[in-house]
Amino acid sequence: MRCLVTGATGYIGGRLVPRLLAEGHRVRCLTRRAARLRDVPWAADVEIAEGDLADPESLTAALAGVDVAYYLVHSLGRRGFAAIDRRAAENFAAAAKAAGVRRIVYLGGPRPAPGDPTSAHLRSREEVGRILLDSGTPTAVLRAAVVIGSGSASFEMLRHLTERLPVMVTPRWVHNRIQPIAVRDVLRHLVGAATLPADVNRGFDVAGPDVLTYLDMMRRYAAVAGLRRRIVLPARALSPGLSSYWVGLVTPVPGSIARPLVDSLVHEAVAHEHDIARYVPDPPGGPIGFDEAVRLALAKIRDAEVETRWSTATWPTAPAEPLPTDPGWSGGSLYTDVREREVAAAPATLWRVIEGVGGEHGWYSFPLAWSVRGWLDRLVGGVGLRRGRRHPDRLYVGEALDFWRVEEIVPGELLRLRAEMRLPGLAWLELRAEPAGTGRSRYRQRAVFAPRGLAGHAYWAAVSPFHAIVFGGMARNIARGAETTVSR
Repeated sequence: MRCLVTGATGYIGGRLVPRLLAEGHRVRCLTRRAARLRDVPWAADVEIAEGDLADPESLTAALAGVDVAYYLVHSLGRRGFAAIDRRAAENFAAAAKAAGVRRIVYLGGPRPAPGDPTSAHLRSREEVGRILLDSGTPTAVLRAAVVIGSGSASFEMLRHLTERLPVMVTPRWVHNRIQPIAVRDVLRHLVGAATLPADVNRGFDVAGPDVLTYLDMMRRYAAVAGLRRRIVLPARALSPGLSSYWVGLVTPVPGSIARPLVDSLVHEAVAHEHDIARYVPDPPGGPIGFDEAVRLALAKIRDAEVETRWSTATWPTAPAEPLPTDPGWSGGSLYTDVREREVAAAPATLWRVIEGVGGEHGWYSFPLAWSVRGWLDRLVGGVGLRRGRRHPDRLYVGEALDFWRVEEIVPGELLRLRAEMRLPGLAWLELRAEPAGTGRSRYRQRAVFAPRGLAGHAYWAAVSPFHAIVFGGMARNIARGAETTVSR
């Protein structure tokens, strides 16, 4: 069976593809930039089609010959996301019908109880499901609440709130009931939905066995993680808006994504049926419980085996805009800061240090300055530094790395990062390892800033006096880190 997976660069899609392949399906992935799938382990086993859900013409070729089309995209965190997602679903529904696709599978959000007002996020997810169900192509809408798995936005929010706040002031919504689901069960349902009978055109609630409040989830997470019991102080005046702002400051999840997640938690999210089991039987022992899902997720994090993360799919800036090389770009100004150092270590040793920058390893210079820049970015609605990295040593093109995005990797030679912090312009950071004689190498580092208007020029003038400390120290300490590795 040939399957098309949209959202293959995202959290769920990136995990679904290898599982479909393991079941013997042929897989085609739809992405706006093929390069974003270049480095994933299964890239050679799939067909990659470039296209955009906002461009109906690009969907024709992507859906040609497809039996099952997975719709795993959304615009969560973008301004006007409901309208964007509505148009995308309409385009996809029409193209799938025209291409003769036999089934659409969509992963949506929970269905609130009757009479319970829904958040804008949940209304949008339900609207997308309705558009696909009305498309004329048999559709399965899987409705999941909180997904528990290493790297999911919901899990990262729960994890960091619990770990960083031994005493928590909590809003009323932490007492609402939720039925979380392990990511493994989500994937099992998605794979199974590919073989649903042709006459099935409906939604299914998918959930784990435990009905908990968010407060229960935090306390049980603490118990599984070996933390002391958390002290909870209720605060009725803490609105969803204030809650999401607090989540954005405390966790790696930025406010633009935290807000719709929190809005969804304001409503109870409990499964009303388990009809999916008629077609996708439960495994022996039933679906994975909450405590076991947390244990599995923490084990993946501990062993550096996180397959995908929520941040990989979030690309706030225009991904197709290349690094400018013409000084005429941006009205004649392109600022650079270039540093070079000879390193008494082989290029391969230097490269290991370069590829390991960020996350737990830090940025090799003036940690306080980097932390302050991250906090300032958070305060103005940016992503900040706390997104970290998926793996401590390896990077893929398209991955988030603190407040950067990996734009290019030439293994052993070049790492190019594109800034995603709030800036009056566009910025890149290039790190290179070059041979410089037997057993030696040269480290080249280049920061590039393309200003936007007067504010951009003023910004560069304000920060450039600190570059000797920040960028100079970074070059010096990366070189020293490679040399220290050799001397061990």
